[in-house]
Amino acid sequence: MSKKIDKIKEFYKQNKKTSLAWYLTLRALVIVVMILRFLSGDFASVFLCILTLILFLIPFWINQKLKIELPDLLEIIIFLFIFSAEILGEIQNFYGIFKHWDTILHTINGFLCAAIGFSLIDILNNSERFHIKLSPIFVSLVAFCFSMTIGVLWEFFEFGADQFFHYDMQKDRLVQTISTVELEPEGKNIPVVVDNIDKTVIYSNGDGKEIETVITGGYLDIGIIDTMKDLIVNFIGAVVFSIIGYFYIHNRDKYKFAENFIPVKRFEKEE
Repeated sequence: MSKKIDKIKEFYKQNKKTSLAWYLTLRALVIVVMILRFLSGDFASVFLCILTLILFLIPFWINQKLKIELPDLLEIIIFLFIFSAEILGEIQNFYGIFKHWDTILHTINGFLCAAIGFSLIDILNNSERFHIKLSPIFVSLVAFCFSMTIGVLWEFFEFGADQFFHYDMQKDRLVQTISTVELEPEGKNIPVVVDNIDKTVIYSNGDGKEIETVITGGYLDIGIIDTMKDLIVNFIGAVVFSIIGYFYIHNRDKYKFAENFIPVKRFEKEE
């Protein structure tokens, strides 16, 4: 592992000094958090720290294995995104402390995934090996679809974690109004609206005893609002970059700032 880290440091010293500074700083913070969580016996958080350190290697792997160069700004955003989602969001509970933390991250995710999807098609479009050239509108459409697909797959992952491991990745929230056909007395497909919900009482069985759980403030929505909100903001992020990408293809000089978010194929001399 130490040889891999040394190789990464050497690569970044030669090519990406700014990215290296961010990588080393965030990596050090993750290691500190991991040690503190280990000493406190929070091994689930230790696992998240290890996962974060592994995810930090993705930009290096993309560059070395796929020969795709990530712009410095995009790389730094990826590092910050991973750190914000895993360390700040999950371990430091920023998802609970800051109301819109999850929304911000999903919006950024939609934007970044659209940029990555855009670059994949743009690289193929500019390659002499392929004879099919997509128009700017189709390149933008593919970027948008790629981003939304990643967003949906992530929601599948959250749903699976909640169902099989009893996590709460699809964050629940209190609502004061529900509309459901389940409460229709005759079983008809007619929604019954229950409004101004003040309290929900749940009865469950545990160890032969009836357990009463009282939820004050409304009815507990189990994830659907969070899921749809995440997909909506992912949609917004994807649309924003898809539009930027469309105009970038039309005039690469005028919209040169977009290159800060678009990975490009790396051609080395030895190749």
